[in-house]
This record gives sequence, C-alpha cells and structure tokens, in this order.
Amino acid sequence: MPTEINVVIADDHPVVRQGLQQAIENATGMKVVAEASNGQEALTQLRQLRPDVAVLDIDMPLMDGFRVAQAVLDEALPVKVIFLTVHSEESFLKKALSVGAHGYLSKESPLAEVVVAINTVNSGQDYVSPLMTRHIINSRRLPEQGMGLASLTPAERKVLKLIAEYKTTKEISADLSISTRTVETHRANICHKLALHGSHALMKFAVTHQADL
Repeated sequence: MPTEINVVIADDHPVVRQGLQQAIENATGMKVVAEASNGQEALTQLRQLRPDVAVLDIDMPLMDGFRVAQAVLDEALPVKVIFLTVHSEESFLKKALSVGAHGYLSKESPLAEVVVAINTVNSGQDYVSPLMTRHIINSRRLPEQGMGLASLTPAERKVLKLIAEYKTTKEISADLSISTRTVETHRANICHKLALHGSHALMKFAVTHQADL
C-alpha cells in the first residue's frame, strides 16, 4: 500500500492555510501533519516532524520562507520545499531555486494545482506553475520600468481597482480576504511595474486609470 505524503503548510493568513489544508486532505494519499503561521514555527515543525513536503509562503513573520528553505538545505532535512507566493518576479524564482526549492507556485493558481505540485516534487521532479512561467515570459517582453497595466497580475489589478476607490490597506485586506502584508506586497509590486514613486503616485495613477481596471 502506498505511503501517505505528509505535508506541512506555512502561511501567516489563516484563510490561506484553511484552503490549503482542505485541498490537500481531499486528495488521495496526502495528509497535513502540521500548520504554521510564521517561519520560525515552520522550521521547528520541519525539524521535528520531517514531512515529505513543505508548502511555504515567502513573506512570513519572524523568519521568511527563503530562510526556512535555506535552513532545510543546510541541515539536509529530507523535506521537499514548495513556495506558494504572490511574487511573480523572476528574481524571486531564482532565489527560491538557490535555496533548494523544488516547487514554485503563484497564489493565483487553483488549489488543485498545489496538489499536482506536491505529487510532482514528491516523485523527485521540480514543479513551476505555468502561470508563474507566463508572468516571467511576459515581463521579459516588457521594459524593466513603466511596463503598464498589461504587466499586472489579476490580483494586482484587483488591489489597484480598490485603491482607485480610496480603500485603505486594511479595507482591501478585508475585501479580498488576504493579509495586510500581502496587500502591501501587491502595492510595492504595482509601483515597481508602473515605475511609480512618491507617497501619492499610486493613488493618483489608480484614480486616473480607474476606467481601464
């Protein structure tokens, strides 16, 4: 009888963890053995439980996902790391690979794809989300600065649309059921892609282009 794939999930947002746990445990032959809300807690669980796969966010309190993965690599823990993140930039993917990650997925990916990624990396192969690959290819076709609305991910466009409605970070977090940290990450990514600088530049751009969102 095939052995169950034991999984640890780590994300600082409870809604994300709940969705992940449900998707994973609904899949045949998988079990979530622990959850963590920060990187330090995640590393402790990986050391103690030694699961087959860890699904980690990059942006976590106390210790980010990259530092957790680096510790897994340095300590030769028998854990395959998958990052599930809002970061679609190629530099983040390269960093993930440099710290030994076997998988990299966008948080815009369907939860069913996380299950596919877990099975893939557990079998000894690497997995990069097609959506993430598409983002990277598109970004290479555009200038580094001032890329325009076409460069934004669907999640970033949603955030920008709410900014245009004069919503605060906290209100956007509640509307989209994501953490305030994730909202701030989206805001930073939007500013980078649109070459926006200054405290009011993002709001001004959002309001000006509201009809295009």
